[in-house]
Amino acid sequence: MSEDAPVHYELQLIEDLLALDLQVVETKRSEFHGTVHMKMELREDPEILATCAFALVYGIGVLSFADARPRGVSGMHFKDEDQWYVGDMLRGLKFERGELHFHADYVRGRMMKTTVYVRPDGTIELETINRGESAARWVATLQGKKRFSVIEGTGGDQG
Repeated sequence: MSEDAPVHYELQLIEDLLALDLQVVETKRSEFHGTVHMKMELREDPEILATCAFALVYGIGVLSFADARPRGVSGMHFKDEDQWYVGDMLRGLKFERGELHFHADYVRGRMMKTTVYVRPDGTIELETINRGESAARWVATLQGKKRFSVIEGTGGDQG
């Protein structure tokens, strides 16, 4: 892409995901009174993660959003053809105590309940609530075990 071409941040972040070589360290699934909590600890080379942390968070957001469905009254805001944008990621992003934190609860009618912690030592924590085994599928996709592709012409210039 030439420097004077319009930048499509979403596409760039998806391309940056290719640099990642995520390793699953531990997966824990627990259930208490009907609430399913899944926690995955991942590992990535800290130097790679330093340049691809936003791409990782964005990629997890894309996959979480795509899988998410309405729950309760949130259905009134749900649009099946909706997309995840960089602006959606930025609304849930913070930097605290030297770590990058991302959390999405309900986004435009979709129950995401997804949290990501990216630490400078290369550890990543991915947590979901009431999303079943979805997090494991998302990580498998990011590892290249499942196909992850960009669909052209989907309005990537929003955000």
